[in-house]
Amino acid sequence: MERSVTLLVNGARHELGVDADATLLDVLRGRLGLNGPKYGCGLGECGACAVLIDGKAARACSIRAHTVAERAVVTLEGLAGDGALDPVQAAFVSAQAAQCGYCLNGMVMTIRALLNAGPVPDRDTIRAALKFNLCRCGTHVEILRAACIAAGLDSPELASIA
Repeated sequence: MERSVTLLVNGARHELGVDADATLLDVLRGRLGLNGPKYGCGLGECGACAVLIDGKAARACSIRAHTVAERAVVTLEGLAGDGALDPVQAAFVSAQAAQCGYCLNGMVMTIRALLNAGPVPDRDTIRAALKFNLCRCGTHVEILRAACIAAGLDSPELASIA
């Protein structure tokens, strides 16, 4: 059964008729054409579908779209502003932290949420935050380096990341 829902995505208001079972990921990709969040496992386990809901990382494949009505949803596309990449996106580019890129959305959104949460994290906090984001290509060292750059950690931290 379809219901009317107001979604606030990347700063824009969307009035949509949404099926009660539709996931946020289905609506973001299928209805709004936002391809940053990816369909990975469909169980909220891999992180490819991560978005920010009220500044916190959430798995869009396991959240019903209607449950986030009137809450601020940000996708990868919504991080950049005024023609400039978000510092986390820029760090991932600088560290060349992508191989196939499929996991990248989840990695970037998880680090953005971590940095939104408060003080600059240390390397162990970053590792813990990324623990449930899967990368099958093996770019973990580069991803951790990018996260450290985004967090503003100094060179010794970067040198000992591996």
